[in-house]
Amino acid sequence: MKLRVLLFAATLFVIGKALADEGMWLPSLLSEINVNKMREMGFELTEQDIYNINHSSIKDAVVVIDGGSCTGELVSHNGLFFTNHHCGFGEIQKHSTEENNILKNGFWAETYEQELVNPGKTVTFLVRVEDVSDSINMHLNKQMSEAERENIIDSLSLGFETRAVSGTYYEANVKSFYAGNRFYLFVTETYRDVRLVGTPPNFIGKFGGDTDNWVWPRHTGDFSLFRVYTGPDGEPAEYSEANIPLKPKHFFPISLNGYNEGDFTMILGYPGSTSRYQTSGEVLFAMENVNDVRVNVREKKLEIIRDYMAKGEKATIQYALKHNRSSNYYKYSIGQNRGIKRLNVIEKKKATENDFMQWVSESSERRQEYGRALELINEALLDDDDDKAYRYLVETFVRGAEIFYFANRFTNLKNSLHSKRDKENIEFQVDLLRDLVEKYFRDYNAQTDMKLLAALARIYVQNVDEQYHPSFIKEIQNRYRGNYEKWAERVFKRTMFDNLHDVNKFLERPDKWAIEHDLAYKYSLQVFKMLSVLRKEIVDGNEKLYNGKRLFMKGLMEMYADREFYPNANSTMRLTYGQIGSYEPADAVSYNYYTTHTGYLEKAIPGDREFDVWPKMDSLLLAEDFGIYADRDQTLHTCFISNNDITGGNSGSPVLNGRGELIGIAFDGNWEAMSGDIAFEPELQKCINVDIRFVLWVMDKFAGATHLIDEMTLLN
Repeated sequence: MKLRVLLFAATLFVIGKALADEGMWLPSLLSEINVNKMREMGFELTEQDIYNINHSSIKDAVVVIDGGSCTGELVSHNGLFFTNHHCGFGEIQKHSTEENNILKNGFWAETYEQELVNPGKTVTFLVRVEDVSDSINMHLNKQMSEAERENIIDSLSLGFETRAVSGTYYEANVKSFYAGNRFYLFVTETYRDVRLVGTPPNFIGKFGGDTDNWVWPRHTGDFSLFRVYTGPDGEPAEYSEANIPLKPKHFFPISLNGYNEGDFTMILGYPGSTSRYQTSGEVLFAMENVNDVRVNVREKKLEIIRDYMAKGEKATIQYALKHNRSSNYYKYSIGQNRGIKRLNVIEKKKATENDFMQWVSESSERRQEYGRALELINEALLDDDDDKAYRYLVETFVRGAEIFYFANRFTNLKNSLHSKRDKENIEFQVDLLRDLVEKYFRDYNAQTDMKLLAALARIYVQNVDEQYHPSFIKEIQNRYRGNYEKWAERVFKRTMFDNLHDVNKFLERPDKWAIEHDLAYKYSLQVFKMLSVLRKEIVDGNEKLYNGKRLFMKGLMEMYADREFYPNANSTMRLTYGQIGSYEPADAVSYNYYTTHTGYLEKAIPGDREFDVWPKMDSLLLAEDFGIYADRDQTLHTCFISNNDITGGNSGSPVLNGRGELIGIAFDGNWEAMSGDIAFEPELQKCINVDIRFVLWVMDKFAGATHLIDEMTLLN
């Protein structure tokens, strides 16, 4: 998903003083300091209005989608919720065909019956949070190994989780915070009937494409609409025609009153992952072992995919989601490395580490407990060849070319056939694979995958030490004299896993010999064997890393005992507060805090892949019939920026004013602060949001979906 930017602070971690617009706070643990600062900035509610387990509150209108990919917000009494277009992209793509391409043309259900079913899609509500840190930490001690600690934590967590959901249909999960120093129990409620209600055409939902991705100013209408359904009794249920729309505990009213520079903003959502407390060594490791590897592989991967997508509408539909998933973090990795260097993040981290070691040296007790914290981390990072090889293997042969991963999915069936298990189990495995096969080949092109296999294998060999080469690499060098294209052609000639006909024919009469002698399957075993070897080497080296990180984090919180620390993101609900405002990213450059329809028209390039604008949209914008959605300046605002602290997983999060009214939907971060997941930059870091008035104008004036707006509560 997109939003993988703004998170915790170089200021808190490096300078030692957290700013109010920095940090992702657990709503259940907002301190008096947080709330007082929020009120000074324009917050008009109470903490109980945000989080309350006895009465409806803002938390009850916010959902995490598919366990953590994105966030959504309820906006009607009938379970209607907004999220981003890119968050619904997978469902939009799956429902698109050449005959009915809703990815290209958009879709708006006029009745409940027309809403599109999405098997496997879920939304989850937070019920409550409980601090169980003391109950777990009392059973842990300094002499335990990391494995022993983990076993005890897992055992105790299971007890808390079981008791929390006994007699209910809730789920529960104990999560670790502050590098394993504290623990919280999350009780949640998941709904499994989620239907697509509406989406704008791609030229609105993805306006600007890769060029504008992570960039301000922005004019993208990045939104889509879904609805949550329950069983007739109002409880969570699998899809059924008898299901009814959810009656939520709370949904957001929508403000049409706009905003001014300096106005308070609040975002609740489910940020996925951040690493604000990383050391300088860890940051350098991430640059070289994560970002550089990702960029190196995906640059070639995206080139090959784009070549295929240019062949026509069918190709575009097939590979649209794959392209989106790869391109987003390809550009993110480039930007993050650039930001780390430009903003001197490593040097700032080193300064904090020096201060930490000075603090440690001032006490014998500190030296004994924390003296080796940084040393342990650095020792764990010293040998990184196995980690780099692992990441290259995943990027090239697991997430890159698809055929090895797909072929390997037949292992359970092969094992069932080999061990001569009962016929019922074999039939079960075949049925599972039939579902997988149909979905897989719908979005697959063998010639493209063959090109990917050849090109990415070459990249793997060029960048990974020979000791980590799967056995077939020697065959490429010896038998094919390094001709990766000829090798890939042979793989695809001697496999059934490149076409639907052969796989279906096999499933009619499954035979273990056919799998075992399939060349793609044989090579997939080598890939996953090497993956297992590398994973074990990495896990074996994590003992020092986890121990060092936990001690460093504990020491930091003790060192700055007078400060409120917020934890790194981990896909749990967080609140971030800030203000709307402009910024100056470079010398002689100044950006306003909002964009309008004028900029949308200025960017328009008819027929362009990224900046096309339909004649209908062009005419409507030129006519300036904005109705109740116009700002006080009589323009139609498209997007705006705030300094809320967000990252990946926050995509689709509600942007609220001081009264808890919806004013926008968060969808991106800005290019100048791409290092934000590691170090917050208060002067540069911005959250990019689509203006809710632009969303409603598109639905009303462009799409004619006023029946959906009628479900909502509009405030003017």
